[in-house]
Order: sequence, then C-alpha cells, then structure tokens
Amino acid sequence: MRKWFARLAALGVALLVAGQGATAAHAQDPAAGKKIVRVGATQAMDSMNPFLAVRLVSTSIHRWMYGYLTVPDSKTLQPSADLAESWSTSEDGLTWTFKIRQAKWSDGKPITAEDAAWTFNKMMTDEAAKTANGPAVENFESVTANGQDLVIKLKAPQASMLDNPVPIMPKHVWESVTDMANYDAEKYPAVTSGPYIAIEHKKDQYVKLQANPNYWRGAPKVNELQVIFYDNPQAAIAGLKNGDIDLLGRMTPQEFEAIQNDPNIEAWNTQGRRASYLQINHGATTSDDKPIGDGHPALKDVKVRQALHYAIDKQKLVDEVQNGLAKVADGSIVPPMYKDFFWEAAGDTKVTYDPAKANQILDDAGYKKGADGIRTMPDGKRKLEWRFTIHTDTPIEDKLAEYMTGFMKEIGVTLTTVKLDSSKFTEETGVAATFDIAISGWSVNPDPEEVFATHLCSRRPAANGEGGGTESFYCNETFEQLYKDQQKELDRPKRAEIIKKMQEQLYTDAPIIAIYYTNDLEGYRKDRITSITPIPEDKGLLYGGSGYWPFYTVDVKAQAPTGGGDGGSNTGLIWGGIVGAVVIVGLGAFFLTRRRKSAADERE
Repeated sequence: MRKWFARLAALGVALLVAGQGATAAHAQDPAAGKKIVRVGATQAMDSMNPFLAVRLVSTSIHRWMYGYLTVPDSKTLQPSADLAESWSTSEDGLTWTFKIRQAKWSDGKPITAEDAAWTFNKMMTDEAAKTANGPAVENFESVTANGQDLVIKLKAPQASMLDNPVPIMPKHVWESVTDMANYDAEKYPAVTSGPYIAIEHKKDQYVKLQANPNYWRGAPKVNELQVIFYDNPQAAIAGLKNGDIDLLGRMTPQEFEAIQNDPNIEAWNTQGRRASYLQINHGATTSDDKPIGDGHPALKDVKVRQALHYAIDKQKLVDEVQNGLAKVADGSIVPPMYKDFFWEAAGDTKVTYDPAKANQILDDAGYKKGADGIRTMPDGKRKLEWRFTIHTDTPIEDKLAEYMTGFMKEIGVTLTTVKLDSSKFTEETGVAATFDIAISGWSVNPDPEEVFATHLCSRRPAANGEGGGTESFYCNETFEQLYKDQQKELDRPKRAEIIKKMQEQLYTDAPIIAIYYTNDLEGYRKDRITSITPIPEDKGLLYGGSGYWPFYTVDVKAQAPTGGGDGGSNTGLIWGGIVGAVVIVGLGAFFLTRRRKSAADERE
C-alpha cells in the first residue's frame, strides 16, 4: 500500500486552522449561491494530458472529464453504453463495430467516430501517447471510422474489449499536438465530453472543474467540482474535519478512526477493490529467461512458499494491522466485490493458518533447524534468512512487518525488514529483483484482465531493465495458456471460470500470496453533501470507485456567503496562498505508479 507520508503534519494542520481567520475578512464570496463540491486528495495530478497521466488521481479526474467507449454499469459494474451506444462483433471475434452516439463536445462540436479512431491511432503510432494506456491498443490491427461507426480489427480475440480504459479525445483539438511527450494540456477551458470541464489547474494545489452543459446524460447537479491536493493524510483529515473539503477517500484504518465519531462526517466503510499481497522472489528472470537479482534460493522451492503461506495468521493481520477493516484473502488478487470473477479456495486447496503444518512441510523438504532454531538449506550451507521489503514511513507496513517477523520465527526463518522509498522500492521489486519478500497490492478494475497480465512472461523486464511491468516475475506455461484462453472467450460465465483457474494457479504456485482485501474507507461532510450515489449503487465506493457515477450524481447545499457557518464555505482559504504553503511541502515525495506501459488507474 502506498500512502503519502506524514512530513510536517503538525505545521500543515496549524496553518490550515490559522488560515480560517483570513477567510472571514472577505466582504463577499464570489462562490456564494453556487453548488460546489470540494474533494481532498493525497496525490497531485502528474499531467492534465490523458495520454501521459498515470497517477490514480489523474485518471479519476479524467474519468470525470472525458467519455469512453463504455463505462461500468452503476449497478452491476458490467460494461454499459457511454460514447458507444451499441456494439457488435464478428463471429471470429476479430472485428468490433461501435456505434458512436450523437452527442456534442463541450465546445458544441459534434462527437464522431473520427474522434475515437484518431485517439486509438495516435496511441498506435506515437510512443509517447502510449504512456498511460499502451497495452489497451497492443492487440489492435487497425482502427477506422465511417460516419458514426468505429471499426476495430484485432490481431487476436480479446474478451476485455468492452472494458477499454482509454478516454476518447476531440480530434479537432488534439490533432495539432506535435510533441505529445511534452504537451501538458494546460489550455482552459478544456474541451471534454464527460460530466465536467476542467477550467483551472494550479500545479500541486488544485484542479477546478465546471459542469458540462453539453453532457449527453445532462449536466451534473452541482456547478463546480474542486479537487484539493494535500501533501499528507493528516492535513487532509484536518481539512475534512474543519470543513475545508467535503469528501476524502482512500484512508488507512488509523485515519478512518479519526473521523468516525465526528457528528458532521459520514464515515463510509464498504468492500474495496484492492487486494494486498506478498510478492515472493521465486527466482526472478528477465524476459529472455536470464536469472537476475539476489533472491534467497529457498524461495524457488514451491514447498517453501506454501509453508510460508501456512505460517501467516491472516485473521490476526486483519484484526490487528487493519483494525478489522479488511477481509481475509482465502483466494487470489480479485477482491470479493467483483462477484463474477472472485475465486475463493475450498477443501484441500485452501491454506489455513497452521504453523505446525508449515514446520512439517519444511522438515520433510530437508530444511532442518540448527541449534539456534534457524533453518538452513538442505545442503546446510545457507540459513533461511529473508528480507521483508516495505515502504519508508508507512506505519501500517511497519506493523505488518512486526507480525510477519513473528510468524516466520515460528517456522525457523529470520525475517529482516528493509525500508525503501517509493522509487527505490519500484526498482528493487519490479526491475532489479533485489528482494526476497515485499508487500504489494493492486486496485482492480471491474474487468481484471490487466492485473493478471502483470504475471505474464512478457511483463518481465528486458536484460537492460527496460519495459516489463511485472508484479511477480512470474512465467508459467499453464498460466499463459489460461490467459490466452480467457482472452478469446466471449461468453462471460465461461470466461469467468477460466479466470478463476488462473487465480487458483497463482494461489497454489504462490509467486504472490494474497493476505487481505482492504475495505474502502472514506468520509464526507453530511452537513454539506445532501446526496451521493456510490458505484456500485448497493453500498459501493465513492472517490475510490472505478467510474464517474458518484461525482455525476452528487448534490450539495449551495455555498453560503463567507462566514455563513455551514461548515463548508471557506473558499478563500482553499484558493489563498496559505494552502499553497500546506499542500506543497514535500513535493519531492510525489511519485509515479510502478506500472510500465499499463492502464495505470488500478495502481496507487
């Protein structure tokens, strides 16, 4: 799990509180009478250019701005119409035809299939345009437009075609961009097709979006959506409690507890879309099968990995590390909120907490304990002493490491915690393979194909360290074939069964070990927000969701004149210089996701 660090939290909170006095000095508030929603985020936009943006906050904001071919249905999360109002596929699954709806861009120009064709062709021909979502077009042979018909020809069948993560861009605006790699898209108002139009962005401070009157579903209920960037969670929590922001998501259990008893805040706790797991260095290799890294040789043995799995008390981790705000993972990397694809082990396949069994497996495999209680390799030459790699300054991971150290001690393994900053963590666990066990995780989209793709042979880095995007350095023929099989299976229930077999393969072979599915923990000001619909609508997610629905449906009280005391009209504070001082501290700590050439918005 990756969270912003708590640097200078006390200073941030003090400035936030002190700033409230300045607000009252304004005689008039130009926002008075408007409906404005202010969302806090502990990331900042890396780019307003959707072809380049890879941070989660960026892709969330872009989902509020731009239309896609399809979007997750607000009730079922299955693909539903967006800019494509209907679609069909050829019998061989290689040709898809999308009918683009009659709608308008925010500047009044018509949306056509040419816009979609230009978007995809740009990605297919411009390396820079592949930065955010390159894998989404890797299987495209050609993309053409004929009136409102968009025709995509594939190299091979692809069942995930209806979950394409690429926002459709206006050709008449973007075709003049000659240097995509350096284009920041800071021209306002932006031309968009989704619920909102970006009208202002102050780097590392905020983004302001305005309701799009041309949106095909109709304009949102609010006039303006503001996303306020905080440098650390403590300052963001203070902002929510003070009424400087209306909604905050992606909290840790400890942060969530800080808002639970506030009478003005609705504490939102529901199933999340994230799996947390241990990444095991089981013998990392490059994409040309050359060994790399310095992982402990014992972890190459599947019996050792399985013994490790039996040694972990996942319920204790849920209760004492996640404060009970998670679900034990008795399956793989698809969380239970995705009912169609979720798989859970049962019977003899299920691994339960059983340190005696873990010890027996290791004994039988020849890993004997020495006089000091530490096991050695069967040849007796090297002790089972492993590193556990976590992120710097993340207390919840420190706590996890303490428990993992205890679990491993019970089976004769010494575990030493290694703390790395984000960039070094990415390098060591995703490229160099200089680790033994590491904490990792993934926020899964309604179609989980991409998260499984991170365990393909092709996602391993090249010998020079370039490319890849692996989550485990895994390369297994059975898994590869199952991945290909699910790609070409267009019958959803049949495809789901194949995907469950992929999860069972990961579970039993254990290149990763899922430990829990974290809850989605959010909070919003119930004295400001009058209604908001989660996704899925049955107690789903708000900011953490995989679609725009919550922020299209949200409604709030109109802004009171400054000093009106409804707990949420400190507009002067938000846009004043004070927040600049608070949220910019620690700018160097911002980082890109570890994904390489991938769909980007699953990762923290």
